[in-house]
Amino acid sequence: ECPQLSAQLGRAIWLKVETLNPLRCFKGRGAGLVIAGAVARGESRPLVCASAGNWGLALAYYCHKAGLPLTVFAAQNANPLKIEAIAAYGADIRQAGADFDSAKEQGRRYCDSIGGWFIEDGLEPEVSEGAGTIALELLSAGVPFRAIYIPVGNGALIGGMASWIKASAPDIRIIGVCPRGADAMYQSWLTHRVVIGGVVNTQAEGLAVRVPVPQALEDMRDVVDEMILVEEEQIAVATRYALEYAGLILEPSGAVSLAGILSQSPGEPVPCPGPVAAILTGANIACG
Repeated sequence: ECPQLSAQLGRAIWLKVETLNPLRCFKGRGAGLVIAGAVARGESRPLVCASAGNWGLALAYYCHKAGLPLTVFAAQNANPLKIEAIAAYGADIRQAGADFDSAKEQGRRYCDSIGGWFIEDGLEPEVSEGAGTIALELLSAGVPFRAIYIPVGNGALIGGMASWIKASAPDIRIIGVCPRGADAMYQSWLTHRVVIGGVVNTQAEGLAVRVPVPQALEDMRDVVDEMILVEEEQIAVATRYALEYAGLILEPSGAVSLAGILSQSPGEPVPCPGPVAAILTGANIACG
């Protein structure tokens, strides 16, 4: 629990911190499981992925440990800190396209041309299974959470976590949080169909999904209770609160779940009274 933040917001706020690891993000949970499986079965195809940054970083880390080559496609305007970190683990970086989904499309075409394996975040089951271990650890605290706020990008995190939580503590409300400037997953979940977004415009680049993964949406369908949108100013306030009250430096994507808790309008009744948790997912912030 974060006592100062709880006092500031007038409710018990718990933070699941996923930034205190070598990757400074949660993505290693799924990436490690995927690459372990590839090694176990003697995978020989070239490995390719597309990433806004942290997914490519996590795969590069585990491919480096396993001695497997990896090609990572990223947008031309991808976070330079993340690109530098991916390259440091020996991955082949290809920056192409105006946004993440454009880079993904080019990465998939390249992968098909070389007979590779395109490891897609939000599609591979092991990615969601790895992310689900966050829920296992969170619930082991024994806290009677009323709600858990989870950021939504490709959907692997919320799908994996929600599946575990609903199987073991079904009364906990699962609330997905998207930036208003990247609302394709929100609109798709709301309308029960894939909605392809227009131009994404958010500081939370790790959640800037324009083309949802159908399988991820299907996985979310029966285990997510609510989806909400947050404004850019709320994301900025959440990153400041994390630093001021918890001593945590977060990238904007990593603070979106906290922004979801902050999005309650002043004076409104507190939704889900009782302890709530925010999943803080990343701290790879570009300075300057």
